[in-house]
This record gives sequence, structure tokens and C-alpha cells, in this order.
Amino acid sequence: MFRGFKNFVMRGDVVTVAVGLIIALAFSTLIKAFTDSVISPIIASMQGGRALGLGWQLGHKGNKATYVDLGAFISAVIYFLIFMAVVYFFIVVPYKHVQARRGVTVFGDPQPLKVCPACLSEDLPAAAGKCKHCASEQPPATGTRTP
Repeated sequence: MFRGFKNFVMRGDVVTVAVGLIIALAFSTLIKAFTDSVISPIIASMQGGRALGLGWQLGHKGNKATYVDLGAFISAVIYFLIFMAVVYFFIVVPYKHVQARRGVTVFGDPQPLKVCPACLSEDLPAAAGKCKHCASEQPPATGTRTP
């Protein structure tokens, strides 16, 4: 039982995903600190005066519970965009490059699909000779679509 678990964990793709998640978590912490310490104060300064930030007070003045903080939302959007850019350029692009050198295509364009005339499933590869759902023989691809 433990040997099977060890073999599963030590597979290359599982280790690659685990390392990618750890790196993404580290970048997430770094980018969160950047947006909280640099971006949020810049956005809050746009409100001017002694306001809590960029937004509107709905209740009593100075009550954070009734303050609509638009600046925090803008900061979260900036955080998301920076994080996705970091993941793409520091994890996905190098991974694609390494896999291309090994002769493996990852994150490529989806292959064209066709519809099974018997069961109407729409996820058959265009070159399929049999339907993977109902096992009916498939005619040559004519009604292909790209997902």
C-alpha cells in the first residue's frame, strides 16, 4: 500500500505540480505584501484628506464596518493581475520551454472535436474511429468544432 503511494507521489508530474504550487504560494505572499504596502497607500492617497481610503462612508464617520473601500477592491484586482502575470511568465512559459525541448506539447491549442451522430456527445477527437461514450463507429470527421 505504501509502495503504491510512494510511486504516485514520486511521479514526475506530481512533483512538478507540487513545486509549482510552492513557488506560486511564495510569489503570492510577495505580491500581497507589495500591494498592501505600496499599491494600497497610493490608491488611498487619491481620496485626499483624512479619509479611510478610496471609497464612501455609509454610516457614522470613521466606522470601518460601514465603509465601502473601493481602494481595497482595486488593490485586489491589481494583486490578481500581477500574480497571474508572475505565474504565467515565471512558471508556465519556462515549463512550456522545457517540455518542448523534451518533445512534449503542453498548454497548446485544443484539438478539433466532432459530434457523435449516435449519442450526440460533443467531445470526440476529430480523428476518432469509435465514440468513447457509446462505442459506435464514427464516420470521417466532417462536423468538427474547436472548443
